[in-house]
Amino acid sequence: MKGCDEDMNETPRANRLHIAVFGRRNAGKSSIINAITGQEVALVSEHPGTTTDPVYKAMELLPLGPVVFIDTAGLDDVGDLGKLRVKKTLGVMDKTDLALMVFSPENSDFALEKEWSKELQARKIPIIGVVNKIDIKDIDIKEIAKDFDFPFIKVSAKEGTNIGKLKEMISQNAPTNFELTALIGDILKPKSLVVLVAPQDIQAPKNRLILPQVQTIRDLLDHNCMALVAKDTELEDLLNSLNKQPDLVITDSQIFNRVSQMIPEEVPLTSFSIIMSRYKGELSTFIKGANAIDKLKPGDRVLIAEACTHHPLENDIGRQKLPALLEAKAGGKLEIDIKAGADFPEDLTPYKLILHCGACMLNRKQMLSRIIRAEQQNVPITNYGMAFAHAAGILKRATCMFEQGEGGLSSGGRHDKS
Repeated sequence: MKGCDEDMNETPRANRLHIAVFGRRNAGKSSIINAITGQEVALVSEHPGTTTDPVYKAMELLPLGPVVFIDTAGLDDVGDLGKLRVKKTLGVMDKTDLALMVFSPENSDFALEKEWSKELQARKIPIIGVVNKIDIKDIDIKEIAKDFDFPFIKVSAKEGTNIGKLKEMISQNAPTNFELTALIGDILKPKSLVVLVAPQDIQAPKNRLILPQVQTIRDLLDHNCMALVAKDTELEDLLNSLNKQPDLVITDSQIFNRVSQMIPEEVPLTSFSIIMSRYKGELSTFIKGANAIDKLKPGDRVLIAEACTHHPLENDIGRQKLPALLEAKAGGKLEIDIKAGADFPEDLTPYKLILHCGACMLNRKQMLSRIIRAEQQNVPITNYGMAFAHAAGILKRATCMFEQGEGGLSSGGRHDKS
C-alpha cells in the first residue's frame, strides 16, 4: 500500500487534475477513457454495468500535464447494488475538477443526464458533453446540446474519431485554479533560508520522508529558496551553526510546543500540516475551527477524519495524541469517531467539531467539498496542525505569515506580530 508513502518519482494522485467520466450504462465511458489514454485502462463489455466501483488512471495528458481519469458506474444502474454504485459515483463529484458527460445517440431521453448535470453545475464543475458511438448512429449534435449549457463534441471511441479534438476540448475547458501554485514558496523571497524540523519517530516511514515534507522541500527549491533539514534533537545545534536567523521554520505539528520555545519570537514558525491546510483547503475556515476547540464540553461528539488509511502505531496522532489533547481542553471524555479514506459522513450535524488531517492524499477539490459540507451544516472544521498550534498558544504566530501575501516574509526572518 502506497498511502502517504506514494512513490516520489511520480506526481501524487492528489496533485493531479481529476477528470471524471459520467454517463449511463453502456454509453461507452470506459471506451472513451481507453481511447484518450491509448491504453486498455478500463474494462469494456457489451453488457451494461461492467464498471462497478470507480476506476482511477493516472497519466500525463499534454499539454495539461499530470491528470487522473475516473471511470464511474452507470447513472442508471438498478437494484440495491446499483444504488450503492450510483452513490459512489455521486461521491466522485466531490473530487472532480472536470467532468465528461457521455451521451449515446441510441438514447432519446436525457432526463437523467440533465439531473446529473445540475449536480455537477451546483458544484461549479465544468462539463464537456461527449456524444459517443457515432460509428453506429450519427446524430445532429444541436438536438442534444440545446437542452444543456456546456460544450459538446461527437466522437467514436471505437474508431478513434475526434478523440484528438476531445483532448483539445479537455485542455481548453480544464480549470486553471484546481490547485494552488505553491505550498510555501509564494510567500518567500528567493534565497530565503528555511529550516525544516522532521522528527524521525516510530510513526515516520522507514528510509524516507513523509509526502508533505518531500513536497515542501521541492517547492522551496522550485522557488530558489534554501532548505536545511534536521530532527528536533539537532535543531538547537543547527541554529547555533547559522550566522543569521532563518527566514522561516517549518516543523512537525506534534512538536510545536518544544520547537516554539527554541525559535526566537521574531522568526516565523509554522508546520507542514498548516501548509497543507492552506494548499488543500481554506486557511481562515480552519483557524476559526481551531478556536472552537475551546467550546468543547465533556460528552461532545468529535469527528477525526484522515485522508489515507494506515495501520495505526503506538501513540498514533489521530487515535491517541489528538483525542488526549481535545479531552484535556474539554475537561472530560469526548465521543470521538475516527473516519479514514473516502469514509466521510454525509450527516455531520451530530458533531461539535471536525478535526481533519493535512489531506496530502486528497486533491483540493475533494478537501474543499468536505469544508463546504461542514459549513453548510454549521459544524466547525480544522486540521491537525491548527489544533496543535492552538493548544500551544501559537496559532496566530503559526498562520500570520500567510496573511501577508506573496513575498510576505522579508530577509532576516522578521514578521508582523500584531
